[in-house]
Amino acid sequence: MDVLRTIMDEIEHVVANVKKDEIDQVIGLIQKDQRIFVAGEGRSGFSAKGFAMRLMHLGYTVYVVGETITPAIKEGDILIGVSGSGKSISVVDAARKAKEKNASVIAVTSKRESPLAGFADQILVIPGTVKGDTGEKRGSIQLLSSLFDQSLHIVLDAVCLLLSYRDNTANESATGAHW
Repeated sequence: MDVLRTIMDEIEHVVANVKKDEIDQVIGLIQKDQRIFVAGEGRSGFSAKGFAMRLMHLGYTVYVVGETITPAIKEGDILIGVSGSGKSISVVDAARKAKEKNASVIAVTSKRESPLAGFADQILVIPGTVKGDTGEKRGSIQLLSSLFDQSLHIVLDAVCLLLSYRDNTANESATGAHW
């Protein structure tokens, strides 16, 4: 078995099944005059932090939920909650809190029917296997949620690229914001 080829085939299959209209709707919600809060746990949380970093490079005001300098979310802000299962407790709690404050919630998950998605104004489904998937739902040779996490990184980078096109943000400008 060619493990690398199988992994790449799995990622290509997942990314091909992400709905372009969901990406477009997410992009339509993300605006520079809003504060953006990003929440995630574990490896998905690492990808969420990478997404937050890239948004900062593009000139957005962005915070990672749980960091010591993160202010309170308020009306008009956006929370982007990332959870493959849609059940990550801290992410679901962040979404609940955001809704209580009349902020918008974008759920990035593999599970359209999940607690996180239930709080969302917009859902972006990345249909990659997560750790709780078993049997026929497994759909991956990889451990735990690796397929979701790999696909998540690619899709969120695509969101940032599309935002850079929309906002006319050149690579040189993003590079200037890089540490």
